[in-house]
Amino acid sequence: MNAQRKTPTRAMVLAAGRGERMRPLTDACPKPLLRVAGRPLIEYHLEGLARAGIQDVVINLSWLGEQIREHLGDGERFGMVLQYSPEGYPALETGGGIFRALPLLGEDPFLLVNADVYCPFDFSSLGLDEGDLAALVMVPNPAHHPRGDFVLEQGRVHTGDDRRLTFSGISVLHPDLFQGCSDGAFPLAPLLVSAMNKGRVAGKVHHGLWSDVGTPERLAQLEALLNRR
Repeated sequence: MNAQRKTPTRAMVLAAGRGERMRPLTDACPKPLLRVAGRPLIEYHLEGLARAGIQDVVINLSWLGEQIREHLGDGERFGMVLQYSPEGYPALETGGGIFRALPLLGEDPFLLVNADVYCPFDFSSLGLDEGDLAALVMVPNPAHHPRGDFVLEQGRVHTGDDRRLTFSGISVLHPDLFQGCSDGAFPLAPLLVSAMNKGRVAGKVHHGLWSDVGTPERLAQLEALLNRR
């Protein structure tokens, strides 16, 4: 391992989305609590983070967020301490939500996970090299997102039109990525692109199981796959 690589000790799980494409399933249940193979989506991430030795996790809340807080509690049953970052409704978008939670995350790099993806990923394999502002986990483009998001070449992520891969929703971010930001709703992607243009974003490819559980149909497909396994 690179001696200058920082391994995160804290994580944030993004759980504030409304889940419009999942309606009517999300009209009365927040998306992170939708069940697949008998368990809420968000629990798979928390258990994976716990296996990686992450004991401090922040979860942002918006739509029906109190249901998430009530279900997960203080995190003791997962072997971790959970803190919550309420945003009200509507949510602050990804960038704004992370920026609001930064006081809870500290000054070191932290893991970031979208609650609405399913991926049995080894979080302990992630870190951030000195000088980088982000490290993204990329996946082969799924059928519903054939054009991908970013290009990964020789371990570096940048924009481009050829051989693009899809951002998995799993990453390590440095708080300095948000320098100059202010409280409010804003997206994460422009901050990442700015860091890419400065050569400060690393990446790796995950070729295993990954699902963006964005529609009832994809939720049903994942359920069938896991049941077969």
